[in-house]
Formats: sequence, structure tokens, C-alpha cells
Amino acid sequence: MAANLKQRYTLEEYLELDRDSEERLEFWNGEIFNMSGASDAHDTIEVNMIACLAPRLAGKGCRLLSANMRIKVPSAPPYRYGDLSALCGEAQFEKIGGVDAVVNPSLIVEVLSPSTEKYDFDVKFRQYQSIESFREYMLVRQDRIFVTHFVKRENGEWIHHIYDEATHTINLESIECRILVSEIYRNVSLAEHGITDPETR
Repeated sequence: MAANLKQRYTLEEYLELDRDSEERLEFWNGEIFNMSGASDAHDTIEVNMIACLAPRLAGKGCRLLSANMRIKVPSAPPYRYGDLSALCGEAQFEKIGGVDAVVNPSLIVEVLSPSTEKYDFDVKFRQYQSIESFREYMLVRQDRIFVTHFVKRENGEWIHHIYDEATHTINLESIECRILVSEIYRNVSLAEHGITDPETR
């Protein structure tokens, strides 16, 4: 999570700020957090996933939404920003504070940063679970090959799998699509973290 703006705001003040800002601002308990300013690795992972998934979803009646799309979260009004989201079927939107927020994502992806990891794993995941259509959650580390994939079963239980090899394949059930871990990390430099894996280049 990027730096807190260090002031308390009303929801109405936040909506006005976020509507007029070029940055992604999130609101929580009167505080506003700037979610913009991704690292090169973070940005590359997002671009890789869009490049891989968008053509595979074309013609399937599914849709990919970027980090700029607001996601309505009933338990944490008014909305949150994911790094990527997707759904199959018709995308539904609600005007919140004069801007569009998608209400029915099935897949949400977060690329983890040191400052956001605990928040994304715990607080944000629990908030997202209040979205009725939400079925899959991917958390992607940017400092090493490590993807955590949560899937909601029919009985409401969430199960998860860890993918820590470039050759692993992740089955995204809610959008009926597969992606290789090596595709996610393509052109991400991990050498500075002591990891050299030609499969990710």
C-alpha cells in the first residue's frame, strides 16, 4: 500500500478526490491511500497477464478489466482497486460518486508489494469475499516466482494452491482459461533477488 495522505476524510470528500485524481486512491476508515506508483516488476507482471489472457478470452463472452477499473465491495464501501479483474458474461456496473464500478467480477488479481502483502492476503481478501460473484483470487509476488491461487468451491469453502515453478500451469476456472507461471513472469528481472531462471525470460 502506498503512502497514506495523512489526513482523515469523509466518504464524500474521498469520492470527489478520487473522481478528479489521475492516481488510484482507496478509502478505508476515513483514511485515503495512494495505490499508484508500481515498480517495473509489478507493471511487467500486469502487462504480461493482460497480453496472455486477453486473446484467450476473446470470443468467449469473457472480459478482462485493468487496474484502473473500480470494483464495488459491499463490505468495504465504496470500492477497491484490484490490479486485474475478469468475468464471463455481461459486465455489470454501478455509478458510485459519479464513476463506474464493476459489481460482478469473478477473478481478481493482486500483484504483491512489501507494503501491501499482508493487507492483500488478509483484509482485502475478506473484503472481496462480500462480492457475490467473486470465485477466484490470485496473489502474485514480484520478487520471486510465487503465486497463491484461491478458488471458491460450491460449498463456499476457499481452497488454495501454491505455484512456485515457472513450468506450472494455473487453471483459472471462473474464466475457463489456463496460464503458465512462466508467462506471468516473462521479462521480470529476478536476478537482483538472487534468482536466475531462464524459463521466465
